[in-house]
Amino acid sequence: MTKFINFTLMVFTALFLTFMCGIVAKPIHADLSTKYIHSTTPTLFFHGYGSGAHAEEYMVNGFVKAGVSKTVITADVASDGTVTLKGDIPHNAVNPLVMVNFNDNHNTNYELQGQWVKNVLEELQAKYHFKQVNIEAHSMGNMAVMYYLLANAGNHNLPQIQKQVAMAGTFDGAIGWNEPANLTVNKKTGKPSAMNDSYQKLLPLRHRYPKQIKLLNIYGDLKDGNDSQVSNASCLSLKYLINNRARSYREVKITGPNAKHELLHHNPQVNKILISFFWGK
Repeated sequence: MTKFINFTLMVFTALFLTFMCGIVAKPIHADLSTKYIHSTTPTLFFHGYGSGAHAEEYMVNGFVKAGVSKTVITADVASDGTVTLKGDIPHNAVNPLVMVNFNDNHNTNYELQGQWVKNVLEELQAKYHFKQVNIEAHSMGNMAVMYYLLANAGNHNLPQIQKQVAMAGTFDGAIGWNEPANLTVNKKTGKPSAMNDSYQKLLPLRHRYPKQIKLLNIYGDLKDGNDSQVSNASCLSLKYLINNRARSYREVKITGPNAKHELLHHNPQVNKILISFFWGK
């Protein structure tokens, strides 16, 4: 009888310790924040001219730290358009984040860049079967996204964009390069006073821009109507291109020293805005 009692105690003790170890071993931050929407829709980030995925790291790391997601991969696009996905998105991963990297980052052929955007979406679709995506783009990365939409807005076989953030967009050019002189926009319509060639090619979007997209246009103002590289007028000319077709459209002006063109995506204020827009309940 004594042996049976001792054996029972040993078994009970072993089970109890296993249970307790299981509790102690649970990761401290295993659960994502319940403040945010939990969705399997990925959010893609596109960098600007001469940049790369490294420029997106501050934002993405901020989202992970805030508890939005714990899944981050990189989509590397070679100069021939070949896409290599680095990292893995687990089944049912919450709010996965995809940093896109264009190796040929000085290319200004927007039609080609639009094809690269399509290649990334097709690669993600082929591997993970995504039907919807969110997109954020900075600077000239916006032109890649807009030219993608120009060519593919009616293609419902591709993942459909649900939310789009345009940050410091060079829609009607950049200062000292291809932005028309003394550029202004009509505050009501967003129509620019002059249109460069690249902008004119986007005009068909006024009748094609997808109606399901919620669009947020973020631009920086260093108190002189520009962010040091792009005028507010060029950024705000986006409104004319979408022609009231978006499901929603909002403009947000960022001021202060971190409103500078290259610092907008290293700005805690911008991160909070993005979190609220993409994943806020």
